[in-house]
Amino acid sequence: MDFETQKMRKKATWKGVFIGGGIMLGVGMIVTTFIVVFFLSYIGRFYSENKMTAKVNQLIEHVKEMYLYEVDEEAMENAIYDAIFESLGDPYAGYYTKEEFEELMQDSEGTYCGIGVAVQAEVDTGYLRVIEAYEGAPAANVGIAAGDLIIAVDDEDIYGVDADLVASRIRGKEGTDVKIKIQRGDMKVTYTVTRRVVTIKTVAYEMLENKIGYIQIAQFDVATVKQFEDAIKDLESQGMTSLIVDVRDNPGGRLDSVVNIVDFFVGKGDLVVYTQDKDGKRTDYKGATAYALDIPCVVLVNGNSASASEVFAGAMQDYEIAHIMGTQSFGKGIVQSIVPLTDGTAFKITVEDYYTPDGNNIHGIGITPDTVVEFDADAYLNEEKDTQLEAAIDYLTK
Repeated sequence: MDFETQKMRKKATWKGVFIGGGIMLGVGMIVTTFIVVFFLSYIGRFYSENKMTAKVNQLIEHVKEMYLYEVDEEAMENAIYDAIFESLGDPYAGYYTKEEFEELMQDSEGTYCGIGVAVQAEVDTGYLRVIEAYEGAPAANVGIAAGDLIIAVDDEDIYGVDADLVASRIRGKEGTDVKIKIQRGDMKVTYTVTRRVVTIKTVAYEMLENKIGYIQIAQFDVATVKQFEDAIKDLESQGMTSLIVDVRDNPGGRLDSVVNIVDFFVGKGDLVVYTQDKDGKRTDYKGATAYALDIPCVVLVNGNSASASEVFAGAMQDYEIAHIMGTQSFGKGIVQSIVPLTDGTAFKITVEDYYTPDGNNIHGIGITPDTVVEFDADAYLNEEKDTQLEAAIDYLTK
């Protein structure tokens, strides 16, 4: 899941300055020229839009008159809306039906009805990679696992479809079934999964040896902030002297949630992240409390740490609050806005770049660790040895 921002655009106003009667003619000519140019531009835009609308209506009428079989007008309508956003070539933009939008909003609260997987859009494959199949949830129970590539939902290929849109199609009413086709290496398998209510516990934690606190954040949802606060307080009560925050395989989430979590480490008024839109308008997000956890810290990242995870790691790195370890992060440095429409539908569109406190935009680049540590998959499978976590522990105990 990706950032949610609410944008308001101010209408631009043209202002002329008149200094004495000697320049009135010149100003009048400028104003006249401006009006003519504006009028021609408006007419051109109106003609282009009107032509597009007329052609769409013409095609619809031809289909209704000529098509041999029954036409599903609702499906046709939704396909037109989908096509508008697919034409952008942006994997993070999309259109949501009323039902899909309602399900999307439920998911961001941390509880939803679905199959219990976290997914990450892959630009290279055009499909969704399963980052985590939650233990005890329907997907894990039928055999879907982290690393699987979801390629179809209910027999519909999902190549290039927005990740949130696919997720909303996977969710649905409790007790209903959804078919998930996955690719695992060269093997393709279709699972029928029964949806049920899934409560996402986004934060897991424990106290390691040497009073090292360990907190894993699976994604940044509404519930994450309170779960993180509870973890910090519990670990502090146990005498925590240093901390590891693990955002490996964390695909991101809500901007407000990650800002509130960084707030545990920075001072009041400190810049956490800022965004900038196509007109150059900048919006700053800052720490709001005086609470600042001041202990040695390591943040673990990998290639699946994206979006909000990179906001977190970037702020912690820029302020030198934490040592970043692992491998290069995903590199999603853009912000999407979800815009509800009056009929209950909505659309999501990319509206801003985001920047770390030092002014770095990491889109397509990612966060570069202070210390690169590769994950040894064989060691993990054969010995349950997490080489990246062990490197973080070694760093904090030196």
